[in-house]
Amino acid sequence: MTPPSATPPDAGIRPFAVPCRRLGMDAPWRWLRLGWQDLRRAPGLSLLFGAVIVVVSLLVSALAWWLGRFALLATLLSGFVFVAPMLAVGLYCVSRGLERGETPRLRQSFSLARRVAGQAGIYALGQGVVILLWSRAGMMLNALWPIEQGDGLALLEYLALGSGVGAVFATVTFAISALSLPMVADRDVDMVTACVSSVNAVLRNKPVMLLWAALLVAITVLAFATAFLGLAVAMPWLAYATWHAYRDTLDPEGWPALD
Repeated sequence: MTPPSATPPDAGIRPFAVPCRRLGMDAPWRWLRLGWQDLRRAPGLSLLFGAVIVVVSLLVSALAWWLGRFALLATLLSGFVFVAPMLAVGLYCVSRGLERGETPRLRQSFSLARRVAGQAGIYALGQGVVILLWSRAGMMLNALWPIEQGDGLALLEYLALGSGVGAVFATVTFAISALSLPMVADRDVDMVTACVSSVNAVLRNKPVMLLWAALLVAITVLAFATAFLGLAVAMPWLAYATWHAYRDTLDPEGWPALD
């Protein structure tokens, strides 16, 4: 890993994007290891947040099942890996406190969440729009690409096109969300700058971030496979790992830290 090419900017000449580092392919594994260490250092608080995530996931899925909206359920599940960082703002505070040698407290997580509520709201709104567009694109594909029973070639073409459309939305959403919320939870920065900085860092570290995205998806899928119960451990773990990914990738020293 090499240091940032640019020195930290002062408050008067900050660039539009936060400087980023070049990463090695071992970086995602290091983030997972550090995230697991944070989980072990704060097990009670981690499992409390994890339990909330499990309950919310079960309630949303039960509602979708009860309403018979299977398409809604599929959309929620497919977008969960990208929406999940919104639920992890309080967990970033845990890793932040451990990094500073402090004992994490639930009160501190709530305090941080309140401070960044406005920026997080902008993030949530943007993510909601992307997921709605993603869902509508799937519906348009169903309408414009009818498949006759027994037509295997048409089915393969439909699946290939649908996968391509989904990959575009997934890539854009991941690039925006990969590092933006941890930075907002750490520095006095607006969400636009955080999102642009996240996209810039992902573009400059494409192979590493592709591996990181694959690990996020794999761990989340495994957690879903346990009837959501695995989310109680997986989501705090991934949130802590994402914090270390942010700290390892971006150099935000030119932006004031949140107290």
